[in-house]
Amino acid sequence: VQLQASGGGSVQSGESLRLSCTASGFTLGDYAVAWFRRAPGKEREFVAYINLSATRTSYSDSVKGRFFVSRDTLKNTVYLQMNSLNPEDTAVYYCSVKYGNNWIFAGQGTLVTVSS
Repeated sequence: VQLQASGGGSVQSGESLRLSCTASGFTLGDYAVAWFRRAPGKEREFVAYINLSATRTSYSDSVKGRFFVSRDTLKNTVYLQMNSLNPEDTAVYYCSVKYGNNWIFAGQGTLVTVSS
């Protein structure tokens, strides 16, 4: 069972990136999914959430209006579209699935670096 976040990279302020979250060993479409990030020297923080049916999303205040989470059930993939990136968005981004009352992290994240 593994989650794989991909799509990170180095960009300039104001640019965009789209992260992808894929799963192996299970069907991602059977779970609510959230994105988290950990900036250098900081605790991991919540970024975005999408429920199982993609009818409800939520975002942290720091990314609201700039980031958008979506899912493609046929591709077994969840996306995080990140627009208007700024240096404060620099972090390793992880995707996770909700299992019971817990968020499960089962893979490495993807690094996003934003320079001014």
